[in-house]
Amino acid sequence: MNTLAQQVRLEQELDDKVVVRSESRLEILRSELAKLSAFVRRDFLTAWSYRVAFVGDILGIVFMVTVFNFVSKMVDPSKLPIYGGKRATYMEFVIIGIVVGAFIQLGLGRVMAAVRGEQLMGTLEALMMTPTAPATIQVGSAFYDFIYIPIRTGLILLVASLVFDLRFDAGGSLQAAVLLIVFIPFVWGLGVASAAGVLTIRRGSGIFGLAVSALTLASGSYFPIGLLPGWVETMARFNPIAIVLKGMREALLGNAGWGHVGPEAGLLAGLSMLSLLFGLALFRLALRRERRKGTLGLY
Repeated sequence: MNTLAQQVRLEQELDDKVVVRSESRLEILRSELAKLSAFVRRDFLTAWSYRVAFVGDILGIVFMVTVFNFVSKMVDPSKLPIYGGKRATYMEFVIIGIVVGAFIQLGLGRVMAAVRGEQLMGTLEALMMTPTAPATIQVGSAFYDFIYIPIRTGLILLVASLVFDLRFDAGGSLQAAVLLIVFIPFVWGLGVASAAGVLTIRRGSGIFGLAVSALTLASGSYFPIGLLPGWVETMARFNPIAIVLKGMREALLGNAGWGHVGPEAGLLAGLSMLSLLFGLALFRLALRRERRKGTLGLY
């Protein structure tokens, strides 16, 4: 009886420890998530203090769209793809490439600039020494931008469609929004990988920008992918930028349903997660290296 009672008591103690650990992990998770609002508030106030940057960003997009509007007058319409039984105009085709390209550049640049900014201000080492998980710092540094950028992208599409009288199917808006959200981890992963380059090489993260430029060029952002060499067109099937562009164009220009967009969203989700895991792993390695060498605060 004593042996049985001891066994029951031991099992009860083990259960209590498991419950305590579970509650502790849950509490840690809640604490880390609560810190994200502080990052968002800080970045919003910083961005709002530089109001001219907002205007400059919008003017840059307006200038690019205006240039492509003139370019469209030289494009042979027969070379453009057909969506939903209707041939797209060049402006309808390229505006989606423009906003996705701007989405990538802004997202990639902001994640990298967040780490670089902390370096230059001398606060990176202090931030990394706080009881905040590196993953929380990485997410928090980009959290405001990945709320702001999709909203900005949607507004640009809306304004462009009104100004240039472009035909977009409102029925495909949800599918396009889902594709853009699924695409975020891909951009975030590249941004975190670039941040790892900033940690170790300081200004040597340009290689990631070059890689993104190559992916963008081979994605059909500004011209139909059918005009590219055959091997590039084949590789584009696994190019996340080409996948999100194809899906968004089918949704917004051809009102494609989930039967067409769903498989592309699934493939894009897998590639995005690989990019995110790669970026996080590279950042951890870079952080571990700098801590070991004692050069985390150098810039």
